[in-house]
Formats: sequence, C-alpha cells, structure tokens
Amino acid sequence: MNRIQLPEKSGAYRWYYVDVAAGDYTAVFIFMIGSIFSAKYSTSLKKGGLPREHAAVNFALYEKGVRCQWVLTEYAKVAVSDDARTLSIGDSWLHYEDGRLVVEIKDKTTPFMMTGWGSPTKVRLEFTPEGPTHDEIELVPGLSHRWRPIAARGRATVRLENQDLTLEGRGYHDGNHGDVPLGSDLKGWEWIRVHRPDFTEITYRPWADVPARQVHITADTAQSRGLILPAAETTRTTWGLRVPRALGLPGEPMLLESSPFYARAETVEGPSHALGEVADFHRFHSPGVRWMANFKTRNGSAA
Repeated sequence: MNRIQLPEKSGAYRWYYVDVAAGDYTAVFIFMIGSIFSAKYSTSLKKGGLPREHAAVNFALYEKGVRCQWVLTEYAKVAVSDDARTLSIGDSWLHYEDGRLVVEIKDKTTPFMMTGWGSPTKVRLEFTPEGPTHDEIELVPGLSHRWRPIAARGRATVRLENQDLTLEGRGYHDGNHGDVPLGSDLKGWEWIRVHRPDFTEITYRPWADVPARQVHITADTAQSRGLILPAAETTRTTWGLRVPRALGLPGEPMLLESSPFYARAETVEGPSHALGEVADFHRFHSPGVRWMANFKTRNGSAA
C-alpha cells in the first residue's frame, strides 16, 4: 500500500493523515516528521534544524462538533522499520500491512485540554481502503509540496481503550511532503473532503505567489483535474482567518478547531459527512502565533 519515507533536509516535512467519520464522532490522526505545527521546528530553521528532530503525534476526537480529546506531542527522534512499513514516534506507531493501515497512539493529552490534562490516551485504528490508490500530485507547478490521496475512501474501526469505546465508520487517508518550510513557497491551503453514500470527493485549493490550480478528485474514478481557481465565498473566524462558508453540503459548517493560522470544520447531512481545513503558514511563522502554538503541544520528553 505504501512505504514510509523520512525527509532529510532542514525545513523539509512529511505527514501521514487519517480521518474517520463515525456517527456523532469524528476522529483525526496525524503522524508528522518535521512537524508543521511545531514552533520549535520553525525557530530552529535558522540553525539548520532537521525534521527528524521535530516529529509529532496528533490525535483529535470530536463528539457532535465538540472537541473531547486532544493529543499533540513532539519528540526529538523518529524510527522507521527496515521494510519501511512502520513509522514509530514516541510510543505510537503507524503500520502498513496486507493492503490496510493500522495505527496505535499511546500518549497523553496536552495542557491545551484544560480538563483531563495529561490523561493517558490509547487509541487503535484499523483502516481498509475501498478503491485504488491515487498518484502523487504536484499542487503548484515548480513548488516542492506534494499531496497524495493514499486511500480517499475506506472502512475504519477506532477503539479507544481508556473510554471503552469502539467506533465504526468511513475513513480517509492521505500524505503530504515538501522540501522547504511551509509558508516560504506554499503559503497555505483550503482542503475539503466530502464522503457521500456512494463516493468521496476531495478539493485542495493551494495558496501561493505563483499561479495555482484547484485540484478536485472523485474517489470512484481515481483521477484528478486542474480547475481555474474560483472565488470561494468565505467568512472570518474570531481570529480573522478566512474560512469557507460551505463545505459541499447544505448547512453552515461547525468549527472544530480555530486558531490564528489554522481552522478545522465539519458539516453533517444524513449519511454524508464533510470535513475541511484552512491553514495559513505565513501567519504561523510570526513570533506571536508560534508562542501561542506551544500551548497546544506537549513535550515528549516529559513523563
């Protein structure tokens, strides 16, 4: 299904992402090498900081649009198995096996949670794709960022051991990587994933100083096509970040996460589920925003 690759250059990054829509619950898993949410990695770049010195594990769980669990822990090292099928960060790991993906996160919640700070978290994900793997896509010609919808649609089971909770739902899995810091060439993006009963659609709208295209994929065709960038209707969050007014389904999106540089939102209509995100990495690299980002991240060296 896939092979793990580690970025090597200072400023480079790679992440593996999975989301699961399961009734009232939405879960998000991200394994990052050269963590794009790391204030420490951002400030280390002037001294040649390396991506493997700033790896991170992120897990978020939402119930009816409300965050109920948040893990974001940064570690100073990362490991990949000899067969390049297993990625380990801290006590958590991601593994490709027999055409499916298995993830286990064993970590603690961050101070950002306020309640339940430092609570142990053990979550296991089993994801089986339903459809072909897509090719890697160069979002903006000439820029280093690449996106690959590894499995745009699949069956997923999430087991939360500490809550004695098992979720069954629809999953999505992709990967992104680049050789230079986000915000230096690729300024940010808008991304929307819509699961419908019979197919899944993904739209990726990159932001750059050079002409860019919108990429749209329908999961049952395994094709992508470049589109002229439309003027999307947006609204502003309380942080002043512009986010889409709609995510491809009727109804106003619910904000799951909101910060000066990043927002995540969802819309649910019957059996259909839309998840979207906006990221502005030009904002992220400002000193004030980097300072605030530290409050959402736990230091993996802490017991």
